[in-house]
Amino acid sequence: MATNNGNAEADTPTDGNVVVRCRGVTKDFGQGSATVRALRGVDLDVFPGEMLLLVGPSGCGKTTLLSVIAGILHPTGGETRVLGFNLEAMSNRRKTKFRGEHIGFVFQQFNLLPALTLEENVAIPLVIAAWSKPKACEKAARQLEALGLGDRVRSLPAQLSGGQQQRVAIARALVHEPQLIVCDEPTSALDAKTGATIMELFREVGVQSDRAVIVVTHDPRVFPYGDRIATMEDGRISRVEDQQTFSHSEHAAVLEVSRVES
Repeated sequence: MATNNGNAEADTPTDGNVVVRCRGVTKDFGQGSATVRALRGVDLDVFPGEMLLLVGPSGCGKTTLLSVIAGILHPTGGETRVLGFNLEAMSNRRKTKFRGEHIGFVFQQFNLLPALTLEENVAIPLVIAAWSKPKACEKAARQLEALGLGDRVRSLPAQLSGGQQQRVAIARALVHEPQLIVCDEPTSALDAKTGATIMELFREVGVQSDRAVIVVTHDPRVFPYGDRIATMEDGRISRVEDQQTFSHSEHAAVLEVSRVES
């Protein structure tokens, strides 16, 4: 797929009431007879003020779709718009800048830099955005305070529990006030109690009226925290349900079967 370095559409947002809009998105890996189609025509809308859970068995395309939405992977076909901007109309440099300004990331393994203090880890998105280090660290410290780690700003990641490290990762995702936060299995490395605490905290500080949060998970413990739940099967969105109609027991059973078979 060609990337357009000068298309004005890259700087012309549309669909202002939708944070993410995917239409017919496909993604292939490999070539020829070795081609694997990970996404098979995905249609999905994500709206401001909601936490959308992307669920389904391992290998169904959840993380691939999240990576396309975040502008990390190029789709093979279809269209992806984030905040109204067509990502594929952006140059690679523009897309990198867009991610740094508008998207926050939370990962399963925290991805904290071990030699940096918590304050310095959280300040990274601001430093990349050309903030001075003192100003970036000052704002990072305030974000850590909001997440209950105000007394640990000078600590190193290795001095924290897993739950505390995930709080730091959430602080880093929030510090530049992005309109979209994407999370890949944020609780799978945590025990049930800590995972529940993290999700409650994330709903409290992460979900805002002008921000959308997408959480990829196969952890049924996370299901109650979503506003809507999009189920993926074989590279497609098979259904999207709100919390009231979502069948927790049915999906937990499907995911349990997938883990046993894998």
